[in-house]
Amino acid sequence: QVQLVESGGGLVQAGGSLRLSCAASGRTFGSNAMGWFRQAPGKERQFVAAISWNGAITYYAADSVKGRFTISRDNAKNMVHLQMNSLRPEDTAVYYCAARYSSGISTTRDAYDYWGQGTQVTVSS
Repeated sequence: QVQLVESGGGLVQAGGSLRLSCAASGRTFGSNAMGWFRQAPGKERQFVAAISWNGAITYYAADSVKGRFTISRDNAKNMVHLQMNSLRPEDTAVYYCAARYSSGISTTRDAYDYWGQGTQVTVSS
């Protein structure tokens, strides 16, 4: 079992920044690929970013966040972060941290085995 707890969400003006964090506990964290997803009201949960077990490979949702968001991890501290810059009102959503059994990244929601409870990000115009 892996337990995930997100933090760092909040209200920010357009153009601002937030840094989301995900604290992992339970089974060995360092072997899991990790991802961030988001879900806006009335919409499906969508892929945002993913990182391989050792941080060597990262992948971002095309167009919507690439170049503005950065995913990183610190296996020594069992943490994953999502740095979000140049935020836009359309980034408003609940952001979820997710972990896979596998060490390789995936953009598919069903590929992830563990989920956090989510943290709200609201970007005002």
